[in-house]
Amino acid sequence: MAVCLGYLEESAMSNVYQFEANSLAGQPVPLSQFQGKVMLVVNTASECGFTPQYEGLQKLYDEYHGRGLEVLGFPCNQFGKQEPGDAQQIGQFCETRFAVRFPMFAKVDVNGADAHPLYQWLTTEKRGVLGTQGIKWNFTKFLLRRDGTVFKRYAPTTKPDELRADIEKLLSDPAA
Repeated sequence: MAVCLGYLEESAMSNVYQFEANSLAGQPVPLSQFQGKVMLVVNTASECGFTPQYEGLQKLYDEYHGRGLEVLGFPCNQFGKQEPGDAQQIGQFCETRFAVRFPMFAKVDVNGADAHPLYQWLTTEKRGVLGTQGIKWNFTKFLLRRDGTVFKRYAPTTKPDELRADIEKLLSDPAA
């Protein structure tokens, strides 16, 4: 019964602001602190063929943060064990290799019974190709409107630069 109630509670979530996640330092971060921002949520990994996307994500953050974009990185080790490091190693890697300054969170699962509630919600709100719910690989991206609802889901192969038009659209519309 508790599992059923948990599912009902999660399915009742209407926007991202009702979730919380731990920072790389282990501190709880209510996502409501990003209320009114356009958000790009990405599951990341340090040893993946898509890892160079950190550079593009940081460029988006640098260019659009002043206009209301937040990029949120969620390290995940579920795909090929490509994020083996601990929080300190992940933070150091991101800072030294890609000068990442956008918020990075503690390592999470994005699929399965132990998936972080945020990812349970994201994958229910915007399914992937052919209606699949699960995340297929590292660097799957979710773009969220200012009201905290999911606008679009992007495949890992979608480069950050390819999101510019959608980001511009959401940043230009204060109601989006």
